[in-house]
Amino acid sequence: MTNPTGNRKVATVKKDGKKSKDYKTKTGQAILEGAREGLAYARGEADESRFAATVVVPVAIDVPAIRRKLGLSQPQFAARYSLSIGTLRDWEQGRRQPDRHARMLLRVIEREPEAVERALTA
Repeated sequence: MTNPTGNRKVATVKKDGKKSKDYKTKTGQAILEGAREGLAYARGEADESRFAATVVVPVAIDVPAIRRKLGLSQPQFAARYSLSIGTLRDWEQGRRQPDRHARMLLRVIEREPEAVERALTA
């Protein structure tokens, strides 16, 4: 038996042991919806903004830990990534916090230091 949207009814068993007529499970519906979205994306029919990665900017970042992980002194780290040595010291000593854009750069340095070096070298 199908409903007006084409979903067929299936028998399900509730926790109390009683049978009930229900449409496809939520999990099944989610799987089908995902498959339909994937197909639409593959055909170029989907709104690609729904599939774009979301940029997450860290609220706080451990600057000294990043620098130590790379085995660099403060002057070396500042020079390698075109940072002011005074600003770097202020961050490390807690006098100032990196702004949003600096935290983004520091996160990339933390995860992909070679990529940042390649991007910043002439």
